[in-house]
Amino acid sequence: MEQHETRQVTFYGEGAKLFGIYIVNILLTLVTLGLYYPWARAALLKYLYEESEFEGSRFTFHGTGKEMFIGFIKAIGIFLGLYCILFGAVATHNMTITLIGVAVFYIGFLLLIPIAIHGALRYRTSRSSWRGIHFGYRGDRKEFLNMFIVGSLITLCTFGIYGAWFVIEIRKYIFKHLRFGSISFSYEGEGSAFFWMNLKGYMLTLITFGIYSFWWAKDLFAYYVNNIRMYQGETALPFRSTATAGGYFKLIAVNILIIILSLGLATPWAIVRAMQFVFSNIHIDGPLDVNAITQTEADYSDATGEDLADMIDIGLV
Repeated sequence: MEQHETRQVTFYGEGAKLFGIYIVNILLTLVTLGLYYPWARAALLKYLYEESEFEGSRFTFHGTGKEMFIGFIKAIGIFLGLYCILFGAVATHNMTITLIGVAVFYIGFLLLIPIAIHGALRYRTSRSSWRGIHFGYRGDRKEFLNMFIVGSLITLCTFGIYGAWFVIEIRKYIFKHLRFGSISFSYEGEGSAFFWMNLKGYMLTLITFGIYSFWWAKDLFAYYVNNIRMYQGETALPFRSTATAGGYFKLIAVNILIIILSLGLATPWAIVRAMQFVFSNIHIDGPLDVNAITQTEADYSDATGEDLADMIDIGLV
């Protein structure tokens, strides 16, 4: 293979097919008073994976509704516990106890974020495969939790300025511990460059009354993608973004219109358009021997982190 070769994932999903899954999921979730939600999420992920193709083979999501339901129940239990502490403290009508209860609630909620990210990454990657080769995440929960707490405190003390460095630090840690069989990854972004890019984007978006936001979104996407490296042995394969501001405008404007005008019923078509946009604008450059990728990852079935991340609405990567 020659160095200039490039590859990408192609998404073949269709709005009509996804709509069928979407409607069934909504109806069964309503009928079961929300209990069907883990199975609905598993069905959605299964479809999105199976419609995503790389080098002639589709991806597979092996997670089950049962696994995600167990995680769902655990996640609800954790949230209920935190809210019981908060409401119990408020019910005492004692200012000191109320303040302690509020502090415990928010500290507990903050600690759930890194635990959710770590757990979701372990579960989702272990349940994702391509040609029978599983993805994996080898991060250490205690190590990630300590890093998250320190980063959060520094961000708070610097009135949010350290946030850019914190985001990059998290991405570096996650990609460093990601695996796809014998393939490893890294993230090469720098906090200072990310900070100035966001500062410029924010200021120009204000000055242009929001018009520049599409260029800002394009720059963010490019910065996230262009700093990813995939390694096969000693060979580094860089990721490359081809997204444009015009492409972002078309994606967002049309998706908003079809969702609003359809009263949400066209959401599946919006999801398909978003998936196609993302995959069509991410390229992997360099020589990759897909037949030399070997299995290295162990199994993992606790979906609690996946459900916590979903409930807190955290993007994984």
